[in-house]
Amino acid sequence: MAEGKKTDRVRSIDPAAIEMLKVADERGIETMFHRAETGSICPTGAEGGCCKVCYMGPCRFIGKDKETKRGVCGASLGTVVARNYVRECAGGASAHADHGRDIAHTLLLIGRGEAADYKIKDPVKLRKVAGYFSIDTEGKGDQQLALEVAEAALNDFGRQEGYQTYSYRAPKKRQELWDKLDVRPRGFDREVVDSMHRTHGGGDQDADHLMRQAIRMCLASGWGGSMLATDLSDIIWGTPKPLTSESNLGILKDDEVNIIIHGHEPTLSELIVDAAQDPEMIEYAKSKGAKGITLGGICCTANEVWMRRGVPPAGNSLHQELAILTGAVELMVVDIQCVFEGLAPVAEQFHTHLVTTSKKATITGATHIEFEEERGLEIAKQIVKMGVDNYVNRKPADVHIPDIKSPVVAGFSHEYIRYMLGGTFRESLVPLNDNIINGKIQGVAAIVGCNNAQTTQDEGIIGLVKNFIENDVLVVVTGCAAHASGKHGYLTPEMFEHAGPGLSEVCETTGMPPVLHMGSCVDNTRILTILADIVETGGLGDDIDQVPAVGISPEYYCEKALEIATYCVGSGAYVIFGGVDSRYRASEVVTNIHGNKWEEIYGGKLHFIPEWQGIFEASMAHIQKKREALGINVEKERVLFDMADRRA
Repeated sequence: MAEGKKTDRVRSIDPAAIEMLKVADERGIETMFHRAETGSICPTGAEGGCCKVCYMGPCRFIGKDKETKRGVCGASLGTVVARNYVRECAGGASAHADHGRDIAHTLLLIGRGEAADYKIKDPVKLRKVAGYFSIDTEGKGDQQLALEVAEAALNDFGRQEGYQTYSYRAPKKRQELWDKLDVRPRGFDREVVDSMHRTHGGGDQDADHLMRQAIRMCLASGWGGSMLATDLSDIIWGTPKPLTSESNLGILKDDEVNIIIHGHEPTLSELIVDAAQDPEMIEYAKSKGAKGITLGGICCTANEVWMRRGVPPAGNSLHQELAILTGAVELMVVDIQCVFEGLAPVAEQFHTHLVTTSKKATITGATHIEFEEERGLEIAKQIVKMGVDNYVNRKPADVHIPDIKSPVVAGFSHEYIRYMLGGTFRESLVPLNDNIINGKIQGVAAIVGCNNAQTTQDEGIIGLVKNFIENDVLVVVTGCAAHASGKHGYLTPEMFEHAGPGLSEVCETTGMPPVLHMGSCVDNTRILTILADIVETGGLGDDIDQVPAVGISPEYYCEKALEIATYCVGSGAYVIFGGVDSRYRASEVVTNIHGNKWEEIYGGKLHFIPEWQGIFEASMAHIQKKREALGINVEKERVLFDMADRRA
């Protein structure tokens, strides 16, 4: 293991992670946690004060006079930091929107009859989405509609005229603001190319103008590619509803074939589930001496098969190496995003096969089996069989599975939340709005996003979840924050007992957990949909920026998180990032845009507060500020209706 700086920092609050890191220490195996301790971070880049867009540099902006310095081309620090911000948003937006494009392509193959291993599991939502695209559904079967919806969705990515279809799902007042500011998103591809063009050396050189394009491009992902990814996934694999499962590394079995699914796109992972549950494959596993096949998930692919199939998650992104360290994983199959190259050297220390499958991503040292939807189940069975065949190579002396796992309930789509609160015939968010208005629920906190090895794993996420529900704030979680909540026992209905009196009463009455699992990172658009629905339901203002709500990424690490934050700000939300400080703090100009100008223009803002306690205080102050502006911060007398009142 590399030697370097020593630290007494706490790596994780997850007991399973702590246990496996001791194993890594004892065996001298390096992980992300170790590299975070021994590596060095560029201080200039950490603040965003480095420009690398041309070859007259790189130019560094350091020192007390950095705001007045110029790059070789004459670029100011504000231009450099804003340009960095836009380019990083382009990377994150491309990852999420391209996810949506891939799902649309799968739907296209279904519509053409070229992907026999898939079928439409939610025809009702297919028709709903067809309505968004103004597609006539009368007399059309699922396959024909799938073809038309897929073509319309794919055309939206490359739209040359007009605006993205899904942008019209935002509250009317928000749409009017976008039109006034000229930030309503056009075709997604156009917005990304526009962004890369204007950030080329000698292009757009005004921080405000650059940051406006960041908003428009990210809106194209949030109210476009990402929202499409969620809707089209629901059409193909089913709209989630609550399922019970278990979470953490303790879900692995010492007497079964263990296969880990990791990445983001459900196209293959759904078929891996089918293949692993095939009776013939299970019998084949038994012929190799195993009692069966256990699937576990990591990261957002885990969220996808967790909320639709009940596959137990083994952990969030920082667990990917730790799962292999158990010595009990026969095969880890990965696709795209948040899959780290450090997996390969760890897998080399064990019998684990590491298999990459995406056309867009391979890893040196891994086996590559390229996935094709047309042969989906065949490829899935090939991969599962590879894992089963590897069971005989497991070394009992290497096996160390932490006996740590927690029960979880996951899969609260926005459709199910409406049903849960109103029933089949009166599905509605009225009970939610009413209880925010009467103060039983003070507001809503969306805790989303990543893990970051530079901070204590899960600490900020769990600290916030615990304190929010104790203070009557309803929490919704996605991505790796959802994994953290599950691992630490917060994703069960019984957690209402740990909530404040108002939230506890509402949760016990409705059967709604105080912490709602809403899916993977692209499913943050479910939260946008809920916010728009809250506005439409009435009583809490006429736009998203008036709702007492906050979005938080307590351990952000990647460009996708930045893109999510930006489209949420453009939609009117207050967003806070934590764990590590702002990568853009070198420029007072850009910092002022994030925290002040954006609030003046969009009603939303972006703050960076490294410590979770500071995030909590800022969030509660924001929620109370919004309640005061709505005039609902005063406790009202409870009025019991008699029958005459009810009739009226």
